[in-house]
Amino acid sequence: MKEEFFISVDIETSGPVPGLYSLLSIGACLVEDDQEAFECQLKPLSMHADPKALEVTGFSLDQLARDGLEPAVAMERFAAWVDQVAPLTFTPVFVGLNAGFDWSFVNYYFHSYLGKNPFGFAPLDIKALYMGVAGVPWSRAKSSEMVKTLRVEATGDHNALHDARFQAALFRSTLKLRADNRERFGQIAP
Repeated sequence: MKEEFFISVDIETSGPVPGLYSLLSIGACLVEDDQEAFECQLKPLSMHADPKALEVTGFSLDQLARDGLEPAVAMERFAAWVDQVAPLTFTPVFVGLNAGFDWSFVNYYFHSYLGKNPFGFAPLDIKALYMGVAGVPWSRAKSSEMVKTLRVEATGDHNALHDARFQAALFRSTLKLRADNRERFGQIAP
């Protein structure tokens, strides 16, 4: 069984679901070394967008249509980066905050353009992990609560790479809280 190698991934999109909306930017970094990073902006698949999503991201579809990478090129570069940074004997694990959303776009694009996803078929969600480790209800498993409890200095700003680094800090702190809890209360499960 291969050891896990954690990579924090964040994206920005033109709307809520892949296929109908476009992946606009990808930011990723190693959880243990957030300076080892990947970032790109993509050409939109169409000009179909939720105005609120574009307001949040600050992206212009017209500008991305001119300056963004073709989606196939972006996904090839992202996969090459994952292959470059993940040791051969390790399994790269996609780590995200509300991972289901980010995962759906990344998985869709990898399969659409490369026929496979280097992360396999399952993401790790920081919110769910935090909920279990901190023993809080889902309504309190949000980044603003995590920042207070975990005493993380960083914040998110809807720049995919900045947010990937923020997520990496939250994940590292959640893992530390888990280790601290095990030390205080004993190991409940492996």
